[in-house]
Amino acid sequence: MASLKELKGRINSVKSTQKITKAKQMVAAAKLRRAQAAAEAARPYATRFAAVMASLAGKVSGDSAPRLLAGTGSDKRHLLVVVNTDKGLCGGLNANVVKEAKLKARALIDEGKDVSFYLIGRKGRAPIKRDFGSMIAREFDTSTVRTPGFEEAEAAASDLIGMFAAGEFDVAHLIFPVFRNSLTQEPVSTQLIPVPAPENPANGAAVVEYEPDEEAILAELLPRYIKTQLFGALIEREASEQGASMTAMDNATRNAGDLINKLTIQYNRSRQAAITTELIEIIAGAEAL
Repeated sequence: MASLKELKGRINSVKSTQKITKAKQMVAAAKLRRAQAAAEAARPYATRFAAVMASLAGKVSGDSAPRLLAGTGSDKRHLLVVVNTDKGLCGGLNANVVKEAKLKARALIDEGKDVSFYLIGRKGRAPIKRDFGSMIAREFDTSTVRTPGFEEAEAAASDLIGMFAAGEFDVAHLIFPVFRNSLTQEPVSTQLIPVPAPENPANGAAVVEYEPDEEAILAELLPRYIKTQLFGALIEREASEQGASMTAMDNATRNAGDLINKLTIQYNRSRQAAITTELIEIIAGAEAL
């Protein structure tokens, strides 16, 4: 049985931990407001841009279509762009993203496809490396900046476009968490390269005329589309990280409070037992005299 000194030390240690988790919860709550506002502000543009590019992908065809739009003509080699956080203490957020990536990878492998990974963010790398260590193509570090923004998305997009141009993959899938609320962050998987055509193209769609010309416009739009999708994924990741961290730290603070109560009860019982034992010894000694 633990001594009174040991119990007192445990109580003080848990109280110190509780102060840290409470402080981290408050910091995450403050950051969540800004991250959530940024994610919600970026969604309409990204959604509309994706719809426009999907519409173009369904109308532009032939030898004149850019490779980013038409693809390589093969779907043998698949690249999974997995977006994880750079910091921990955010519950099961990274584990859920990694699970989604592994399910996608195994499904593609079962279909006979070649799979490789492009990892963004430090967390989540180790679990993927354990199962698919030989399939890691690149790692993109975003931990050097406080809050990744469009500059980091542009650098990652340029890297991916360069890999595609070099023939390192045929299809790229983007896997990232989407922020729903502080309790729910849903991992999703979308095709990034080539731009996916709409599943149900509208019948009798209007003919698109390009000014100044198709090649010049698409050369500008396609890289911007990829940058926008990656930027949206990074923003969603930040909001998801803060929401998951706030929830995890709130649970940790509550658990620490429960543990403090249990240890305090145990401490009081042990202290009372020690006092009772001393009283019995004093009474027994007095009667012996």
